[in-house]
Amino acid sequence: MQDYVWYASYGSNLSEDRFMCYIKGGKPAGAKKIYEGCSDKSNPVDQKAIEIPHELYFAKSAQVWSGGGVCFINPQINNEANTLAKMYLITKSQFIDVVKQENKTNESLNVDFNKVKEHKSLITIENSWYGNLLHLGNEEHSPIFTFTNQGYLHDEINSPNHHYLKTIIKGLVDSHKLSEVQIVDYLSSKKGVSKNQIHNIITEL
Repeated sequence: MQDYVWYASYGSNLSEDRFMCYIKGGKPAGAKKIYEGCSDKSNPVDQKAIEIPHELYFAKSAQVWSGGGVCFINPQINNEANTLAKMYLITKSQFIDVVKQENKTNESLNVDFNKVKEHKSLITIENSWYGNLLHLGNEEHSPIFTFTNQGYLHDEINSPNHHYLKTIIKGLVDSHKLSEVQIVDYLSSKKGVSKNQIHNIITEL
């Protein structure tokens, strides 16, 4: 399946409903933006839960989420990190469209997927939030990619807003079947989020 790649999401796209706004177009619950979707609006061929060896943290101030922090992973491998993610099997063109939407650009984008695999990471959009593509391995003969910032944003740590964190928690429950205790244990160890935030959302679920 050379024309397909796995996109591994560690943030709000853990929620399939939220991710489908990138594919089909639409407005995620609690967000302030309507996404146009991919040129190819076909559903993902498959989806699976996965763990990735990169530290998860919350940083920057996303206007689409009322100024709250959003998820990034440290591009440096950390085999003790075990960040929970969900991967979707989509076409290469869909993956490129998702990258463009995440980076708020309508400019043409060419991705050399072989070069990303060769170097394990590649800056495809300079000075952007999610312009650094990472190759995480392969699953069923298709490569697994994700994206993050080109560096570790330790000076821009910021707590997420309520709706964004709630979307992530719902995604963790759906994809990894976490219990309330496991959700608290997992998220409370991440920079930028507090146990109180997590508990407040869990009481709503």
